[in-house]
Amino acid sequence: MADTAIKTQATGRRKEAVASVYIILGKGTMTINNRPAEEYFRGTNYMNRTLDPLKATNNEGRFDIAAKVTGGGISGQAGAVRLGIAKALLKYDENLKQSLKQGGFLTRDPRMKERKKYGQRGARARFQFSKR
Repeated sequence: MADTAIKTQATGRRKEAVASVYIILGKGTMTINNRPAEEYFRGTNYMNRTLDPLKATNNEGRFDIAAKVTGGGISGQAGAVRLGIAKALLKYDENLKQSLKQGGFLTRDPRMKERKKYGQRGARARFQFSKR
């Protein structure tokens, strides 16, 4: 276990979103881009998904979490924060690895938007072929 004053940082990614997550022992507050997480993920189920790693390791309300998120949409950002929290918990305490691994919280979702190819309309779309 780490010291109480240690701040642990980890990076989570999903789709086009990148989250830098900081955890420190505290009262369980969570801020995302300097806003309360409940306000940031307002009226959605994403807030619960971001807290899943804490629930799986029985650490709810034990850590203060601060995250800076850029890129992507709300779903990608929630997934990035979730991965960042899981990685930060693992850095904080190596003994949590088994429960995080079983829940699938340490696996990065590799799906990303495919890039547009040059000379074509899009990633997969092609210009119509005309024989004559």
